[in-house]
Formats: sequence, structure tokens, C-alpha cells
Amino acid sequence: MEVYSNEAAIGTDRRILPVSVHVPVLLDKVVEHLAPQPGRRYIDCTVGAGGHAEAVLDASSPDGQLLAIDADASILALARERLSRFGDRVRFAHANFADLASVADEHSFAGVDGVLFDLGLSSLQLDTPERGFSFRADAPLDMRLDQNQPRDAAGLVRDLSEHELSEVIFRFGEEPRARKVARAIVRAREHEPITTTGQLAELVRCVVPGGRIHPATRTFQALRIAVNEELDVLESALRQAHALLADAGRLGAISFHSLEDRIVKQYLTSQASPCTCPPRWPVCTCGRQPRLERVTRKAVAAGECEVAANPRARSARLRVARRLGPPL
Repeated sequence: MEVYSNEAAIGTDRRILPVSVHVPVLLDKVVEHLAPQPGRRYIDCTVGAGGHAEAVLDASSPDGQLLAIDADASILALARERLSRFGDRVRFAHANFADLASVADEHSFAGVDGVLFDLGLSSLQLDTPERGFSFRADAPLDMRLDQNQPRDAAGLVRDLSEHELSEVIFRFGEEPRARKVARAIVRAREHEPITTTGQLAELVRCVVPGGRIHPATRTFQALRIAVNEELDVLESALRQAHALLADAGRLGAISFHSLEDRIVKQYLTSQASPCTCPPRWPVCTCGRQPRLERVTRKAVAAGECEVAANPRARSARLRVARRLGPPL
């Protein structure tokens, strides 16, 4: 996740996109724990506007290489602009990290020394009303990271049954009043289509009490995750990234909510465990060796100064592990 300042026109889609960017979250910690080195190769699976990638390329100068991947074409255009000074040291791919293995193979990026996932939305995506990620402005209910995919949030709200909506909102948003929200949506859409963020936010506000966060926060999170199938592909992407690492290569992930962090933590923990035998088994018979070693013993959080400068960094958590042994 990155924070943006002034606005200027850039890109081919004629939208107004910010060019000047501030430091992305946990930048120093990413560089410290990913430990980029000259002559090594890295993959940024969610490059955004290129803040983390720029730091990795700087730290791996003069000849480190990086494959920059993002599902959002307009964001990838910003990365191209920001990273243009590195020339052919960086390659770009408009793709979802669900297809990481095939994208890496296409660009001959196997046996890499580091892979990074920054799983949060960028401030640009949140603050561009027409993308429909935020309820701060009334805009089309979109929420697609990749504008080429056919299904958007309005489609989910229109087509899912009350039970299916409740399941999505509870599972992906951890919203305790998911059934009430789903019921309100179904009743409202009988009278008129729900096509804007303002309509949905107002519906949720009527059934979810206010508090520390906006009443619609969890519902919007849930729909965004469902639209982009974010959690469904994350564990597979982590496995693909692990398989691409060279011996001692590092795998890092920044998450912004407990659902993402839980998947990352569970995967790294399982791969760092030396034995899968039952706890009361007297002798190990599985013969399994750990495949990862955790570089960060627990999740790394942003410090007070970073949170003060960027409140959205408050929920960021970084986990990093190092591969043990060559690729299988």
C-alpha cells in the first residue's frame, strides 16, 4: 500500500492519476528482511506504483533484476513511469498473482532470490472514486482490481441469494450482522438496482451501528475480496512463490487484515515445521524436513512515526521466511 500526493495526468486511459508518491508501508523493514543484493533477481507480485520495487532495485544495484506484476493496468502504468530509470533491469507483467508460476516462466524468472506480496489496496485505488472501493464518495459499485474481468461488486449484489450474500459478508468481512445486511440488500434490490457505493453504504448504515470504523467497512471489504477472489488464490500464490525461490531465497508478504495474515502465517508455519507426525507419536516416521525458516519470528508492524505519517499503515503486518534447500 502506498500513499499519494499531487495529481497529474498519466497513462493511456485518460484518467487523472497521481504521479508523486510517498514512501510505501514498512519500506525499511521490507528492504531489511528481504535483503536485496547486487546481481540477484526478485519478483514483486503486487507492484502497485513501484515503491517497494524501487527500493529493491536500488539496494540490488547495479545489476539486480526485478519482475513487476500487478492485476491493475492503470497502477502498472505508474510503476513503469516510476521505474523507467532502471531500464532493462525491470520487466513488467499485467497479471494476477494467481498465475505467478506461468508469468515467471514466461519471463524466465525461476530460481529467484526474493518474492514480495503487498496485499493491501493502494491509496490511489481507494481514493479514485470511479473504482468503487470506497464509500466516501457515491460512485459505481465496481471494486475490480483488473478492469478486464467481467464480474464486479454490483453484479454480486444483484445476483447472489440472501444466504450467499450473508456467507460472503461474514466470511470475508467478519461482519457479525452479516445476515441483517444481506436481508437489507435483498429487500432493497426488489425495488431498485443497487449500483452505487452510496446506495450500499446507506443500506448498511441503517442496520449496522456506528463505532470506531464506518458501519460499511466490513461489507465493502468482503465484497472486494469476493470480486477479486483474493483469499481463494493467496495460498496457491504463496506455494508458487515458494517453488520459484532459489536456496536461501526469501518470501515476504504484507497483509492488512486478519484473514490475509492468517493464511500467510499458517503457510509459513507449516513449511517451517520439521515434523507432521501426530503430537503424541513416540518417534518421527514422516521424515519431513523444514522447507522454510522464518526470518521474522512474528509479524512486523509499523512504528509510531510511520503510523502518524500514514494512518493506513496501522494495520500492516509483514512476515518473511527464507527457503531451506534448492527448489524441489
